[in-house]
Amino acid sequence: MHTPASMLMGVVFAPLGLVLVFTAAITPQWREGQARLGAAGRGGATELLLLRSDGLWESCLQVVHSEVKECWPVSGSYQRDARVRMVQGMVLSSLFLCGAGIVLASVGVRCWTDIPLRSVAAAGGLLVALAGVLSLAALGVYTHNLSKLGIEVDSTISETQGLNVHKPPRLTLHPAGSLYFGWVGAWVQVLGGAALLYGFKSMKCACHKQRLKDSAEMYEVNC
Repeated sequence: MHTPASMLMGVVFAPLGLVLVFTAAITPQWREGQARLGAAGRGGATELLLLRSDGLWESCLQVVHSEVKECWPVSGSYQRDARVRMVQGMVLSSLFLCGAGIVLASVGVRCWTDIPLRSVAAAGGLLVALAGVLSLAALGVYTHNLSKLGIEVDSTISETQGLNVHKPPRLTLHPAGSLYFGWVGAWVQVLGGAALLYGFKSMKCACHKQRLKDSAEMYEVNC
């Protein structure tokens, strides 16, 4: 017997998808937008261009073309938004399912032997595929509501940097890098899970009859 190539591909794709989705989950660039603020300086009033970015658990504010940057845990209306909390829960569930699926798939494929446990590998593939679907659903909800998710201006950097903020700046929000990482990772998860399931379905056994000299018969089974 031998391990199908599709199963081996699934074992490679599943961890790759997990790493990409995990990277997306912990980085604060799911959406971003720029705003111009007035700042009081020695030479009079000047205008600063700020870049605001939000992730699932962290937000950041940076002065463009400078090293001034501050990040903080998500808070305020954005943190309280039910859609953000739902996406957080879906992503965490996806990571757990994918991790469990990878463990099952690794045990099932058993690259160190000639006889894979097809049903175990298929169960792992099913979990990985479900994790990918869950990630896609979470990303779809966030992308669809990206500009509607609660946002408020954090005044911490304004105070520490001497910015003169009279009213909240208008932000034009758009998808950022972490969101793209998540989309790629989710599809890789789906492909990895599908490959493991296909490997289970495509395996067929052939029975070959061989006749020995003493009239005994021997059957050789190849999968």
